[in-house]
Amino acid sequence: MKNKQFAVIGIGRFGQSLVEELTRLGYEVMAIDIDEEKINDTVEIATHAVQADSMDEDALKALGIRNFDVVIVAIGNNIQSNILTTIILKELGVKKVVAKAQNALHGKVLEKIGADVVIYPERDMAIKLARSLVSNNFLEQINLSPTYSVIELFTPVTFINKSLVEIGLRKKMGVTVLAIRRDDNVIVAPGPDEKLYKGDIIIALGSNEDLQIISDLD
Repeated sequence: MKNKQFAVIGIGRFGQSLVEELTRLGYEVMAIDIDEEKINDTVEIATHAVQADSMDEDALKALGIRNFDVVIVAIGNNIQSNILTTIILKELGVKKVVAKAQNALHGKVLEKIGADVVIYPERDMAIKLARSLVSNNFLEQINLSPTYSVIELFTPVTFINKSLVEIGLRKKMGVTVLAIRRDDNVIVAPGPDEKLYKGDIIIALGSNEDLQIISDLD
């Protein structure tokens, strides 16, 4: 199977971090920015680092941008450039365009012009930090949509030594336990009689409101 190829357009702090992590994971990554200095900072990290104007359709064509599996528009300081770049990428037939939004209104525009995925890095990081500060149990969150997420948290004290059916997460709150991590073992799709013990880590799916209630439990 062909290894996925990524292109990251906009090499600010977020774009740079994304290039570094994708490269570390072993993927081919092209970094694109109009700023020569930013490209010079990335040239030894990315598979390819190219100075180009992302609003120049011919320049993107010349880079073979439509051949990349995923193109991430990480431009953060210029909303107009961010939006126009997203439009051009979709018109060129890029398979999957992930676009960074600064706020909800910007995100709505990106969705309407065809971005396949809209991300809010600053907002998501702020939410994650806030939850980790106010909860003793919260570990990680993956946002599936504006209203639903998967979270990872330590088993609240009130759940310890009780089975999932006794706790009634799905029946009472509509929260589904996808897996339980116990020491070095992972119990996938645990049955209703599976008990939770101190130190267990729960991976749960549900609405953000319901997951917030669980993560706030003692």
